[in-house]
Amino acid sequence: MPDGPHPSRQAIRSGQLELLCSLVAELFPANKFYTSKLSAIGVGFDVASLEDFSARFPFTTKAELVQDQQQNPPYGTDLTYPLDRYTRFHQTSGTSGVPLRWLDTPESWDWMVTNWAEIFRASGVVAGDRVYFAFTFGPFIGFWIAYEAASRLGAMCLPGGGLSSMARLNAMLDSRATVLCCTPTYALRLAEVAAQEGIDTRRLALKRMIVAGEPGGSIPSTRAKIEELWPGVKVFDHHGMTETGPVTYECPLRPGVLHVIESAYYAEVVDSGTGEPVKPGNRGELVLTTLGRTGSPLLRYRTGDIVMADASDVCVCGRCEMALVGGILGRADDMIVVRGVNIYPAAVEDVIQSVKGIREYEVRIATVQSMTELSVTIEPEAGCCNIAALVDALEKAFQNRFHLRVEVRAVPMGKLPRFEMKAHRWIRE
Repeated sequence: MPDGPHPSRQAIRSGQLELLCSLVAELFPANKFYTSKLSAIGVGFDVASLEDFSARFPFTTKAELVQDQQQNPPYGTDLTYPLDRYTRFHQTSGTSGVPLRWLDTPESWDWMVTNWAEIFRASGVVAGDRVYFAFTFGPFIGFWIAYEAASRLGAMCLPGGGLSSMARLNAMLDSRATVLCCTPTYALRLAEVAAQEGIDTRRLALKRMIVAGEPGGSIPSTRAKIEELWPGVKVFDHHGMTETGPVTYECPLRPGVLHVIESAYYAEVVDSGTGEPVKPGNRGELVLTTLGRTGSPLLRYRTGDIVMADASDVCVCGRCEMALVGGILGRADDMIVVRGVNIYPAAVEDVIQSVKGIREYEVRIATVQSMTELSVTIEPEAGCCNIAALVDALEKAFQNRFHLRVEVRAVPMGKLPRFEMKAHRWIRE
């Protein structure tokens, strides 16, 4: 059943246009990056409609931002105000290239905290909850915002930075934490450590687990595995980026469907090759305009995230915000072509996690006689009695899903690396 009144599609678009007009007016001539970019192609700083904005304003790419910061170190020119107005510094992980540095004013930061609070509300977090943050507080932006948003909601915030997995489990037991924030990979790792140390995860007071940083929360088999290892705990997915802030929250009634916070973002889905809009129900690249991050804005930013917007105007939960079916399906720059078949890492993980008995895995991509080849190394769970049968089962699962032969080999327990934040399981040779 719908969980309450929500803005209509017309109200959402009307609010987006109002915010967009205010944003664009604020950027000229203060923001050197966009003033130069738009003036060079003759685009005026006026917006007649959302359609007009999409038709006339160019995309912004990560490559442009990287180049701007390299030419104008250390922060680039996508800054709308003097430097002394900025109070927050963060940067991207740099896993897919040169890290981007990002600054925020108190106003922009407050906007992002408000958006993260919406993620908490949608997942059912309330005042009185005890939220455990199982990650190191480095320059990665995600859980800094989440920490403040949880505090604003009246929840107790429990930082787990600098602790071992065992110490974190003990801290959650002692504090009676009710919510855990972590990556999907680390949720699996914590369960593994708990099993090794003889801790029944049902002893914890956890009711909810909010995951991000990887697509695993919206991958059915990964989600099912997490919930199996953490009985009684409900997994909620969401996603965001350092450049944009928190973007989506999981639909309360449809697991694996992410709603875009359209009160804060103008979202488009375009063909990755042509840049033309794609119709709902078809895959495309998510393009975002940050409507309230005025201090360091993004206009029509190509995120690289592959998504599929639901064709329905109204979700079963009653929301009219854009719904991304299956969450983030992959990234445009992560797709590989193996013997004519397009493969995304999320699809590979879905196959691997669907086969019972696999603790950890690693994927290698190699070029053999000008052909791209995929191979997988797995680490069986403790107590696996027939490793050959497990390897055979996974090879058959790949054959059934992709119609490809994927070589699978097994290694002893403990041979593959473990991860706390984003997992790095794909190796290009």
